[in-house]
Amino acid sequence: MPAEQQNRIRVTEYLDLDVEKEKWFCNRCGHELGGARENYKRGCLLYDRDPREIHPPLVSGEFNFSPDPLWVRIVEIYCPSCGVQMETEYLPPGHPLTWDIEMDLDSLKERLKTGEYKIYKQRLKVSE
Repeated sequence: MPAEQQNRIRVTEYLDLDVEKEKWFCNRCGHELGGARENYKRGCLLYDRDPREIHPPLVSGEFNFSPDPLWVRIVEIYCPSCGVQMETEYLPPGHPLTWDIEMDLDSLKERLKTGEYKIYKQRLKVSE
């Protein structure tokens, strides 16, 4: 593992947290997505999709089992460097992106410093 990744924790399938630098990174290409005290999605590309493109009508008529774009929007979230799709959100129109991952960095850094946890192969491990 490269030295610059020694302090990284795998948070999701495509998202890493560098504890020392306090930054989010795409774990596919290593692109920095922004500060870890902020929503990582702010550093990503967003594609606001018409829900009818994803869920086309199943039957004709007023009630067709396709989401109404006046009630829901689909936002796809991509790494701006490699284009990997990191997340998808179904939101009401006008609703801000969710901030679904917020780390207590100060506590995490303290627990790593005291040896309670250690980072092993990009995973948090309880010290023995």
